[in-house]
Amino acid sequence: MVKADVSVEVAGLRLRNPLVLAAGVLGVTGLSLRRVAEAGAGAVVTKSIGPKPREGYANPALLETNCGFLNAIGLPNPGAEEFGHEIKDAKEGGIPVIVSIFGASKREFAYVGSLMEKAGADALELNISCPHAEVSDFGQSPDLTYGIVETVKKSVGIPVFVKLTPNVTDIVTIAKKAEEAGADALTCVNTLRAMAIDIETFRPFLANRVGGLSGPAIKPVAVRCVYEVSKAVNIPVVGCGGITHWEDAVEFMLAGASAVQIGSAIALRGLEVFKDITEGIRAYLERKGYGSVKEIVGLSHKY
Repeated sequence: MVKADVSVEVAGLRLRNPLVLAAGVLGVTGLSLRRVAEAGAGAVVTKSIGPKPREGYANPALLETNCGFLNAIGLPNPGAEEFGHEIKDAKEGGIPVIVSIFGASKREFAYVGSLMEKAGADALELNISCPHAEVSDFGQSPDLTYGIVETVKKSVGIPVFVKLTPNVTDIVTIAKKAEEAGADALTCVNTLRAMAIDIETFRPFLANRVGGLSGPAIKPVAVRCVYEVSKAVNIPVVGCGGITHWEDAVEFMLAGASAVQIGSAIALRGLEVFKDITEGIRAYLERKGYGSVKEIVGLSHKY
């Protein structure tokens, strides 16, 4: 039997497999990103980088729940100028490096994007959707989304991914606006706005009170978003949200995802999760008689 091909192409990027490190996890340094590459990821997304250094929120900023993780980190980062040299180190891993960026305006998004391109980024992922930071307003507005994507696309020559929020009434409207503005791909989805309260002290657990929920709890929501968005647009969709085992990855692909991002699963299963899921996908394809990942993307749309 010929081994199934698990490589994919997303927005012009060639990935050896469809598993991508999600933003915010092991993405602060070039060395940590290389570790992920060596562990078997097909591509990596960095921590979100802004125009200036930022400390983020006070602790406690992370809480493990019985169904995932709740965080309000606050987008801490060293700033665009300082982060540039980390990209060079990350690229030694031999896989595409996608830099997640944010800003307080479309001009700041474009500024950071241009610096990251010059530093060697293979693509950008626009964080317009972090639920515990000011950028969340951008991703909830079709017009603001359009303006940011259009401005960044005019400022760079590399692919632009747009990370969408599930915290809207109609994610398809936002997705279509991003596509109309020139987005090369869409990432579905960022974390769900959520919180937890300590019943003994009566206080919210997080210092910021409200944070973002990730992990297995949000997978059904993310699958629904991928399904709806991929049916409505003509650009690739990358699934993100609770992917922990190969079955989860396949479910996202059947819903319409060309690739998937892995985040919380690293804390739950370790870096071996990349190789384990890749081999699980390959075995599934061969068992079902398919020769490549591309053949199963969106299959559920037929039913």
